[in-house]
Amino acid sequence: MPEIASADWDGFIDLPRELEEDLIEIGRTLPAWSVEGAFLADSTIERYRVKLDSAPLFDEVRGPLLDMLSGAAGGYAVVRLRNIAQALGIGDQFLHLATAILAEVAIPFQPFQRWPLWKEIGTNLDANPGLSTGTGYNAFHMDLVNATQPPDYTTLLCVRPDPLGAGASILSDARAAVSRLSPSSRALLADMAYSYGSFFNLSDVGEEYRPFPVLDGEPADLGFVRFTAKMLIESGLDEAHAHAAKELADQMVAGQVSFTLQRGDMLIVNQHRWVHGREPLGGGQHNIAPEDRRLLLQLFLRDTGATGPIAS
Repeated sequence: MPEIASADWDGFIDLPRELEEDLIEIGRTLPAWSVEGAFLADSTIERYRVKLDSAPLFDEVRGPLLDMLSGAAGGYAVVRLRNIAQALGIGDQFLHLATAILAEVAIPFQPFQRWPLWKEIGTNLDANPGLSTGTGYNAFHMDLVNATQPPDYTTLLCVRPDPLGAGASILSDARAAVSRLSPSSRALLADMAYSYGSFFNLSDVGEEYRPFPVLDGEPADLGFVRFTAKMLIESGLDEAHAHAAKELADQMVAGQVSFTLQRGDMLIVNQHRWVHGREPLGGGQHNIAPEDRRLLLQLFLRDTGATGPIAS
């Protein structure tokens, strides 16, 4: 069995060396993917699955990974592919393998029409510090909060960590945070009172949802805790609804976990259960060459078992 840490490191999967060696060889032979619309093609998924099934120990990873992501106490996982990244580099071979592993969780797709399947999240010193490409604190949020059907999972693959050792990923169990609120706050969060962001050039995420409720009353495998801390500033909320959202934000911070992704680490977050963000990057980013600054790749997943792809 793969070594799956517990206690403070629950959520991390370290692969056995034998499996790493098999996956390195598989990564060298996997074909390029094809897409159908925004989604990874069924033919690609089947070809990738056959290759993964040829690794005897992969089944022992698949089950625990799915349990971590969708079990009653789960919601995120970090698959440590560091040694594989060292052997293959983080180029096409590695991305084919990472995509194959993710296709065992749900269907990879890219809702942003202007970007490829894997979207770069680099470090831009001119960006708003609170954005994903900025250098400051990126507060808790779910991705595409203002879509009627957000991605079920968001994935972040570390190409380069912050050379200054900062920029830890932060996560929080959104449903646990909600459970600690008063009934009156939960009632306010169920109102169609919140809004955030723009909506354009998107595929297969439904329609724009504006305004939206933070709590939609759906079961955890179907509904979302529609939260982004940025809506506290941009929604034009009245005092009561703003206070309820601020209470939820505080509970998320109180229950957060954090860790710093290293090269080859792949974080998968179940958006029905958890929210994510980032601590500030290290000071002095202007002294780091652009090609050496923190770089992640992002890919989204659609769980057809829960909702199914929406036609464009």
